[in-house]
Amino acid sequence: MLKFKLLFVALALCSNAWSAEHNLPYNLDRPDEIVKLPHILKEISGIAHLKNNEFACIQDEKGIVFVYDESKNEIVHEYPLLPDGDYESIARVADDLFVLRSDATLFRISNFLKGKFKVDSIKTGIPARDNEGLCYDKNNNRLLIAAKGRIGKGAENKDKRVIYAFDISTMKLNENPLYEFDATEINKFADSINFDKKVKKNKKGNHKKLDLKIMTSEICINPITKQLYMLSAADHVLFVVGKNGGIENIIKLDPNLFNKAEGLAFFENGDMLISNEGEAHKATILMFKFQK
Repeated sequence: MLKFKLLFVALALCSNAWSAEHNLPYNLDRPDEIVKLPHILKEISGIAHLKNNEFACIQDEKGIVFVYDESKNEIVHEYPLLPDGDYESIARVADDLFVLRSDATLFRISNFLKGKFKVDSIKTGIPARDNEGLCYDKNNNRLLIAAKGRIGKGAENKDKRVIYAFDISTMKLNENPLYEFDATEINKFADSINFDKKVKKNKKGNHKKLDLKIMTSEICINPITKQLYMLSAADHVLFVVGKNGGIENIIKLDPNLFNKAEGLAFFENGDMLISNEGEAHKATILMFKFQK
């Protein structure tokens, strides 16, 4: 079986500090294990732990749920349960799986772990065209769904980033976002802690720091700290959201390790998995042990 506390971050963090210096309970520049995935999972976009060494995977193009066994280092099952489409995330709720399509449609695969598949599709009504984050909030029996970018046109939505709550008992979306983030304010916070932003050189040879785009590619709740972890693959960044909905930590991810981080999952003991799409390389799943 795979064996896999977060303190509020003071404003005086070093600009080049990595996760250990950020009081994160993971050493993100040194994975405890790196799993290289087969070519069919090159576009891996979501992962969810099932049992023992097995976890479910989806990819961007095919409506297939793959079951990958880490101990065997191979795909042990393929279930073509969904129509082909742009699938972005997957979450386990007891014996069921929920899969998120980018258009905010949810697919519920009932009794997946028992092998008695029943698939239902649910139109959530989220106004964003591109949605990539999905996770199970066990304490509140709900799913959290994160839009990748803005939720609509207009200046009022330019800097707004949102996460919605979907009630599993009623199978309905809460009309108002559970969390709202302001990209401008987050960038101000990043500057206040001297976060090492990307730099672009213009034609005159001057260097300019680039603001974080904050394009959410995945979310998941840490079962030990109860904080929400939020990936932005475009920024190579991990955000940590506190229980009050505020950004508490911004962690820079090494692009050599986190090629395109689009999947995130936890074991009950706090060990963390992050999956990366392959692009020019092989797709990977990085495993990080929770450091008590």
